[in-house]
Amino acid sequence: MAGMSPLFRRKPSQTGQAPQPAQSPEHSENHLVTLIRKPGCHLCDDAQLVVEKVCAELGVPWEGKDITEDRALHDAYWEQIPVVLVDGRQHTFWRVNEERLRKALTDESK
Repeated sequence: MAGMSPLFRRKPSQTGQAPQPAQSPEHSENHLVTLIRKPGCHLCDDAQLVVEKVCAELGVPWEGKDITEDRALHDAYWEQIPVVLVDGRQHTFWRVNEERLRKALTDESK
């Protein structure tokens, strides 16, 4: 299989997790996107689709946090969910704009 694309020859990471896509050349910083949500929230489901899409395209990790399992998050964000944090700072709430999130993750001037 000498002609196989490097995409299909990636080795699993040392942590046993699936390998993440390579970082895009237009941004060099490592980012983390956090989606703060609660179960049964249709806006949260919509926000997650956007976060998953943008993060997958850019190779940026993301995590989900449930306000029903974290009192501090509940107290801070219960009126705003879903809330998206980029590198621990609030990026947006209620509706996630795909282009705005992509720009926040690729803008090196930040």
